[in-house]
Amino acid sequence: MKRIVAVIREEMFESVKSALIDIGCDGMNVSTVKGRGRQLGISESYRGSKHCIDLIPKTRIELIVNNERLEEILGTIQKSARTGEIGDGKIFVSDVEEVIRIRTGERGSDAV
Repeated sequence: MKRIVAVIREEMFESVKSALIDIGCDGMNVSTVKGRGRQLGISESYRGSKHCIDLIPKTRIELIVNNERLEEILGTIQKSARTGEIGDGKIFVSDVEEVIRIRTGERGSDAV
């Protein structure tokens, strides 16, 4: 099993969520985060003063998936989150040793 963490633009979340649901991947955790990478921030003017926002709001999506679905899900996230501009985000993939469904006690792939 794999853990996917995707950090994407906030405005792309609905597109990514819909695309994941369309391929049958509806279990996910979502949170709002702030961070920066190559985008480095945004400069804005407010009442004549320049302000630099160096931590950009993003959406973080976490999924646990079976190995067989990994490439399909990664491709779906990448395709639906891409604008082609700097700041589109990143996807991180790591191994998951065990998953346990608390309600039933199921383990491994059955618990996903």
